Amino acid sequence: MKKRKDFDYLLLIVMFIIFAIGAATIYSATKSRNLPLEESFFVKQLNWMGIGIALLVVTISISYQRFIDVAYILYGINVLLLVAVLIVGHARLGAQRWFSIGGFAFQPSEFIKLSLVLALANYVASKKDSMKEMKSLIVPVMLLAIPFVLVILQPDLGTALLLVPIFFAIMVVSGARLKYLGIMILTGLAGLPVFWHFLRDYQKQRLMVFVNPNIDPLGAGYTIIQSKIAVGSGGLFGKGWLNGTQNQLNFLPERHTDFIFSIVGEEWGFLGAAALVLMYFFIAKRAFNIAALTSDLYGKAIASGIGVMISLQSVINISMTIGLMPVVGIPLPLVSYGGSSLIATVIAIGLLINVGIRRSTF
Repeated sequence: MKKRKDFDYLLLIVMFIIFAIGAATIYSATKSRNLPLEESFFVKQLNWMGIGIALLVVTISISYQRFIDVAYILYGINVLLLVAVLIVGHARLGAQRWFSIGGFAFQPSEFIKLSLVLALANYVASKKDSMKEMKSLIVPVMLLAIPFVLVILQPDLGTALLLVPIFFAIMVVSGARLKYLGIMILTGLAGLPVFWHFLRDYQKQRLMVFVNPNIDPLGAGYTIIQSKIAVGSGGLFGKGWLNGTQNQLNFLPERHTDFIFSIVGEEWGFLGAAALVLMYFFIAKRAFNIAALTSDLYGKAIASGIGVMISLQSVINISMTIGLMPVVGIPLPLVSYGGSSLIATVIAIGLLINVGIRRSTF
């Protein structure tokens, strides 16, 4: 009875509503390609969701403590996949992030976020009595640094940078001293000028375009200019599903993946876009509420890490489509086309529900 009482049906419903919005938008964004329905991005996304639902059921059914028990194994496998993708992975748009399997692309970096959350949760909870000591941060920093470097090498700057706030969120809830965390942040900021020299030329160009999109309006600045036109042209109520001109006339590149929020804004207007933002806010608030109500540090760390992962990913993606952040290639959770991102997010929400059900049983 307790499990049924604590099951977060509303969180599950909101997840499916966001996915439905995403599927409809993917259909609209790719309609002009005139692909047979069975080969369309829309049907492929539905297929990925079918796999995601099966994994969601498994994730909720098994106690999150069992995932903690194999956290280091999952982390190790994911790290090996990140190494392998650099060697034999499929290159696309200047990046080597995917394995191509039977016509589908699998992206290990989407799952390293979850693997890192579980590995860090395992460590900090097992060392909870000593996390205030500086030496206790050595292992967590190594757990962060290994995938961070491997993802940077792909290169996938956005995902790599997303690992950092996940790390700090879990360190904060673990009781690590803020003084030590502050020193780490200041050290990282001081190293930014050095980090700049390791960026690829197109990544530097994206950062320059963020400052002024008009310095390269037909090159690196083109997408963000078209994205802002699409969002702005939606007005209050939008132009209606399948009626967005920036979308249907193919002015906006990558509109079914990284820039899918632009299509939401164009077709559903400010009200539709705001409704989507509020649903992401609901998921984030639910995650942090679960963390606050969980006495078990393992569960608290999982919920906090996932809350930061989903909320920041949403904020970064939406912000880059409206010019408030540089373009870093992060998908919009549950909305952007892509099986790896979709399944990783569904599993993450399954873990949130799992912790909510069992938060006081350990």
